[in-house]
Amino acid sequence: MPDSIKVGSFITEKRKELGMTQSDLAEKLSVSFQSISKWETGKAYPNIEILSDLAGILGVTVDELLSGSEKDPDGLSYSKAGVDIAYTDSIKTEMKKHLETKDRRVLNGLGPFASLYDIDFPEIKEPVLVLKSEEPGSKQKLAMEYGYTESICHDMINHLVNDIIVMGAKPLAVLDTIVCGKAEKSTISSLVKGVSDACKENCCSLVGGETSIQPAVVDAGVYVLTSSIAGIVEKKNIIDGSAVKEGDAVIAVASNGLHTNGYSLVRMLLDKMPQIKLEKIGRNTFIEEIMKPHTPYYKSVRDLFGKNNISAMAHITGGGIEGNLCRVIPDGLSANIDLSKIRILPVFRFIKEKGNIKDAEMLSTFNMGVGLIIVVPEKHKKKVIGHISKYHDCYEIGSVSKGNKKIVFKKRLNWI
Repeated sequence: MPDSIKVGSFITEKRKELGMTQSDLAEKLSVSFQSISKWETGKAYPNIEILSDLAGILGVTVDELLSGSEKDPDGLSYSKAGVDIAYTDSIKTEMKKHLETKDRRVLNGLGPFASLYDIDFPEIKEPVLVLKSEEPGSKQKLAMEYGYTESICHDMINHLVNDIIVMGAKPLAVLDTIVCGKAEKSTISSLVKGVSDACKENCCSLVGGETSIQPAVVDAGVYVLTSSIAGIVEKKNIIDGSAVKEGDAVIAVASNGLHTNGYSLVRMLLDKMPQIKLEKIGRNTFIEEIMKPHTPYYKSVRDLFGKNNISAMAHITGGGIEGNLCRVIPDGLSANIDLSKIRILPVFRFIKEKGNIKDAEMLSTFNMGVGLIIVVPEKHKKKVIGHISKYHDCYEIGSVSKGNKKIVFKKRLNWI
């Protein structure tokens, strides 16, 4: 425990060195001068939420503040290397409230070396874990630059969940990792809150993770995010494309924009034409349009699982329709896609026009307005479209036939 008298004397000493009165310090911290008096007489400690601000004003580290003395200027310390343990502990305290969950399967919280999750599912005879890791790509650079801190977390989790539900899995638990050069409490808190809220919206739990401060590796102000998820599916209900047959219908489920792919090209476009970021696409600016969080699809498809009415699903990410749908089309079959039926979103027309980008490049880089593709037996087509349409725009774009090429594009994209 810190020595309250020593800490109080240290605060007094540093305050006076800076020529501040108790009222001056109180005003800077937005607290009463009585609070300052109590700290300096050792009757109370500063709240953990205010430690960092107090240390910054006094020109010391949180470690130095809590120890009541400055470190030897010639000696090495973890704080001097860029990692303040006391401050990072205060960040963990802030994180804890975002990890609170009513999920009875989460058996512990923040603090233990690892997270415990109960995977007893009596209703599942042959449970199969579905595991995936994901990061939001270069979109996160734009997110930090333009203030979409929480939004990028929804991108990451929605992408992650979409990747496992296409195999018929129910999302269970998420672990996140935040790598940064300097830990800023408000930013870390915002990121963890964003991840936690996104997990709740996808009916799963954020159960823990890692915050790694690497001052010699990552520049201050830079945050690198990644997450891993565990889902579960009954073995007999796994959706992997093996059920795809000749005559199946190919159904498109709409995206809301770029999702999390194509941002390297978009950033190149912004570098060359920075003025376009505020140009309007409908009611939104270009920046607002490209920073929409990735559409989550779990709630729209979960009631279709286990009923043998889905032959395959593909999450359309990097590589576009061809690069992702081919993963679930068996050898000897072709998914024939009528490009003229794709309902291209205005943001893609804008990007094509501003960048003078060819159709083939657009198709291989972006989802073009199709965030998810579902392959279904012809007899279930109307039922599936009707169900999905309660949540998202949904329509037929092709069919499956015999063939040697897994994806066959027919006609041309309709840009009108």
